[in-house]
Amino acid sequence: MLPSRILNTRHPSRKGRARFQPAIVVFLFLVSTSGAAVPGVGAAADEGPLAATPPMGWNDWAHYQCGFTADTILDNARALVSTGLATLGYNTVTIDDCWMLPARDANGNLQVDPKRFPNGMKPVADAVHKMGLKFGIYEDSGSETCGRYAGSGRPEGGGQAHFLEDARLFASWGVDYLKLDGCNVYVAPGETQEDAYHMAYAAQHEALRKVGRSIVFSESAPAYFQGTPEWYDVLSWVGKYGELWREGSDIATYHAQPVPPQFRRRFPQRTRYQSMLWNYSYNLPLGRFQKPGNWNDPDFIIAGDIGMSVPESRTQMALWSMMSAPLILSSDVGKLSPEAIAIVGNKDLIAIDQNPLGRMATLARRTPQMDVLFKQLSSDDGAVAVVNHSEAAVKVEVHPTDLGFAANSGCKLDAKNLWNGTDLSAVTSLDAEVASHDAAIWRIHPSEDCGKPSRTGTITMIASGRRNRDFEDYARCLASPGVGLHTNEMAVRPQPGQNWIRRAIAKMGSSVAACAGTDAEKWTVTPDGALQSSGGECLAVVNGRPVMQACSPESAQQWRYTLQGNLVNNGDLQCLTATGPESEPQSLEMQVCGHNLATQIWSLPN
Repeated sequence: MLPSRILNTRHPSRKGRARFQPAIVVFLFLVSTSGAAVPGVGAAADEGPLAATPPMGWNDWAHYQCGFTADTILDNARALVSTGLATLGYNTVTIDDCWMLPARDANGNLQVDPKRFPNGMKPVADAVHKMGLKFGIYEDSGSETCGRYAGSGRPEGGGQAHFLEDARLFASWGVDYLKLDGCNVYVAPGETQEDAYHMAYAAQHEALRKVGRSIVFSESAPAYFQGTPEWYDVLSWVGKYGELWREGSDIATYHAQPVPPQFRRRFPQRTRYQSMLWNYSYNLPLGRFQKPGNWNDPDFIIAGDIGMSVPESRTQMALWSMMSAPLILSSDVGKLSPEAIAIVGNKDLIAIDQNPLGRMATLARRTPQMDVLFKQLSSDDGAVAVVNHSEAAVKVEVHPTDLGFAANSGCKLDAKNLWNGTDLSAVTSLDAEVASHDAAIWRIHPSEDCGKPSRTGTITMIASGRRNRDFEDYARCLASPGVGLHTNEMAVRPQPGQNWIRRAIAKMGSSVAACAGTDAEKWTVTPDGALQSSGGECLAVVNGRPVMQACSPESAQQWRYTLQGNLVNNGDLQCLTATGPESEPQSLEMQVCGHNLATQIWSLPN
């Protein structure tokens, strides 16, 4: 949960010098894939990851918030079983905030709310286990939860945290999954906010290791730094401690009652569909932090719930599956329609999500109307999705070359439409008309003539600013100056008084702008670390400036990609940087690499 919920929360200010220094810059050589490149930081190598595939299950929050009892939890658990969703993988039932009393008892122990759980928590956990399901619980790394109930962290002003004793309590109940939120974290004098979160989540990790039970650990620390430079620092260390992490804003909840007027101005309401698209937009560029055992979590599946149409529900399920995101339902499962059950229970989409490679999709193309995504799977197969985020139907053709396959006439695709099961054989393109707010999705198998797909797609930069931006203006695309154009003006912005021709060339070279879906925005990351445009030229650094030139094996055309998202040129060891206001196309320059500068952070094809 995040402070954007309608709850009383507070944010400690950042003070002093960091006790935990930012992670040493890790270079992810461009020859590597995003999932395999990140160092192993999950369970010990001989044990294997605790969550080798994205966790699946159910959580009460996005539908019920604090309006639940033991019966609510058990009714939804039974519905998971009776609908068959449990056998498809939705097998962890998690209770979110508000299950405890605001204060601990005289001995410092958590107290279960007797009105919600008159028989305590252990009987609920036992009942869930008897259904063949796993049981999850919520706590907070601060002194109080987001709902102002007793947290596990240090009290305001300092003192003893309760991570170990709470972990022992959870283990005694048979907890299999812990979600640890990040409200009300105390920041002591001399600490930074990141210090405080780092220490809290490290302490919870150590506590879980001591209780003799395997408990999947869901972290929330990154979400409290979204829109700040520290976001990437936190994302670089959460994988050491847990299996998945919320890294941004909450998905919109269902409110049985209208939102009180005093909160509407502070927390502007968006539709649940808009909220879902926003969570997709901030999650997709973070593929470099994800691998089997470590999962980016863009929040709950609300597909089929109140406020989500059938097309919008299909879109969320397609997007979350393409991102290898945790599939955690948050709805009244017993009231889901047959159509909704068919969407969230689509075996083919679940297989895409749970593919053992664990790779997030690449944004192959983005236009003002749609996104085209491609995801490599552990076999020779792949998955392709087209998401129409506009208000009118769109027609689309996706060719093998759009996905990084060889440009030859022998390259054909066998494809299966994952919504209706239709099989296509030896096609040269995937054609569809996609309704407004809907998504098409296929599983494909390329012919031998296609070869292995290259890392091809868009290179995007996250627009600077705080959280709760709109989906439409979040990411901007890097564009080459044009097919066949050789110029050293790529990074040069025209100055007053320069002639029209110079202005035209420089405009074509103003390389970071709103995505338009043109070939100029299509890039291939080559095995030797070059960034090659669709026109066959490579991005190089000449006399300190980024330019496009004929590809060659020189160091000036080779780039290193860091965990923080920097593109560092092997020749001059500086970072590719966008300059100028975001309201117009931005130029490129080479500058000294800063610490998590928004103008130097890029997302590459996975």
